[in-house]
Amino acid sequence: MGNARLRSIHVHPVKALRGLAPREAEVEPWGLAGDRRWMLVDDGGKVVTQRQRPRLALAAAELLPGGGVRLSAPGADPLTVPVPDPGETVTVELFRDKVQVTPAAEAAHAWCGAYLGAPARLVHLDDPATRRPVDPAYARPGETVSFADGYPLLLTATASLEALNSLIARGEHAAEGPLPMNRFRPNVVVDGTGAWEEDGWSRVMIGEVAFRVAKPSGRCVVTTTDQDSAVRGREPLHTLGRHRRHGGKLLFGQNLVPLSRGTIRAGDPVTVDG
Repeated sequence: MGNARLRSIHVHPVKALRGLAPREAEVEPWGLAGDRRWMLVDDGGKVVTQRQRPRLALAAAELLPGGGVRLSAPGADPLTVPVPDPGETVTVELFRDKVQVTPAAEAAHAWCGAYLGAPARLVHLDDPATRRPVDPAYARPGETVSFADGYPLLLTATASLEALNSLIARGEHAAEGPLPMNRFRPNVVVDGTGAWEEDGWSRVMIGEVAFRVAKPSGRCVVTTTDQDSAVRGREPLHTLGRHRRHGGKLLFGQNLVPLSRGTIRAGDPVTVDG
């Protein structure tokens, strides 16, 4: 563990769309700056992700100064979407949470709907400090999260992916492997650990920024979606189900909650306090 380093950083400006890999990122209490501050909802106000629409993997969002995004996708002209002006919010459903959000401009709704071939609206999280608390079963008072699935950051380790790929290679769906890390859509990827070593962590430092390890990440069907083609397979869920099942969840990666603000940079040392 003494040589563990931050291999890469990943920011997803729009939930479910292709992410960015900056060399550094600001850590805010609710996640990396700019990560998952936008998401899509259907005409009933429920979140739309790659779970229902794997084709979202092929669309991308570039983060712009001030928090706006530039959307792009195959067969579509790019669209620049500014942060909505402050105003009335609407309530949407993000899994079990009801969240107050600010809708984007009509042009953004039209662009997203045309790409998906179904009604869709793009919404923005205007105030991440107050809008959505972390799951109270694993939170401390006052902890909040962006539009991420449940926690501010997701950490994965390259050694664990190598171990998982070794298991896949020995299984009945070996032709699907080896899988790249982008199947798991992490925020931070760590090199230099042992396989599954992160299972035992409770507090970690990345550079000078401290994080609390809240719980392991239970994985869903999105991990079976090739992020470059949007084609679905059986892995890694088939192999996780055989080797990484706990309490009905298939585990890969650890959910983090920041304990301090600061900047993390690729190459930063990663140390474990407990």
